Amino acid sequence: MDQAAGSAQDAARSVPVCYRHQDRETGVRCTRCDRPICPECMVSASVGFQCPDCVRGGSGTGHAPAASRPRTIAGGTVTADPRLLTKILIGLNLALFVAIKADSSLLEHVVLYGAWPPKPYAPTSGVAGGEWYRFVTSMFAHQEYWHIGFNMLSLWWIGGPLEAALGRARYLAVYLVSGLAGGALTYLLTSPTTASLGASGAIFGLFGATAVLMRRLNYDMRPVIALLVINLIITFNPAMSISWQAHIGGLVAGVVTGYGMVHAPREKRALVQYGTCAVVLALAVALVLVRTAQLT
Repeated sequence: MDQAAGSAQDAARSVPVCYRHQDRETGVRCTRCDRPICPECMVSASVGFQCPDCVRGGSGTGHAPAASRPRTIAGGTVTADPRLLTKILIGLNLALFVAIKADSSLLEHVVLYGAWPPKPYAPTSGVAGGEWYRFVTSMFAHQEYWHIGFNMLSLWWIGGPLEAALGRARYLAVYLVSGLAGGALTYLLTSPTTASLGASGAIFGLFGATAVLMRRLNYDMRPVIALLVINLIITFNPAMSISWQAHIGGLVAGVVTGYGMVHAPREKRALVQYGTCAVVLALAVALVLVRTAQLT
């Protein structure tokens, strides 16, 4: 029994773990220094993946670090802090939440709703009344502690690794387009007097993009699928009063833009990636125009 236990322990110790995250097993190694690296630390190179230290130091290239400029799997620039944008987005959400708690009257100016007063009167406020900015402000607005707590935890867990994989500009594009698409579907399908708010649409977009990325890297997708299913069950729970339109709109936009990000051909990468985002955004604008015509 002692020998068997010892063999099992030896086998466990022989499994490589990421040199930066000792709790993560991995089978991928840096093509420069041969150290094991986890998905969060992988930096896409012309051949295989490199670790962040080799990327920053430019070791083994014969050129200055700026000359080699390794990229993420989506072609984004590798940065010293791969979660910076995620931190900024969380900070913006928290700042607006604190402002709303300090002055509750601010809430009515940032939530998303279609029109007030409803027909047969001409709308004087809401999106149909010309307040298109609500699509953006509602993405960062929360009223309840549980709502912002759940959303910000999800943003940290899902957004951080995705930002590292895509790069800042591409990550931000997926986030904003998903959030706006979720808002557009909400505007189209809900009552014009129904108010909605929250970052859930954008976060569901990150879920969708993460699923596409994991499929692209041939990772086990069961964890992200299980998490997505749990969130969808909560979404369609009548007792929660959640805007399923924002979640579904954001999820679909995230899958489409995420696919464009990680499957774009290298020679036309930026054109395909941002072109995909532009097409999804154009469709969202079309939905908004159709609904506005109905309400005015």
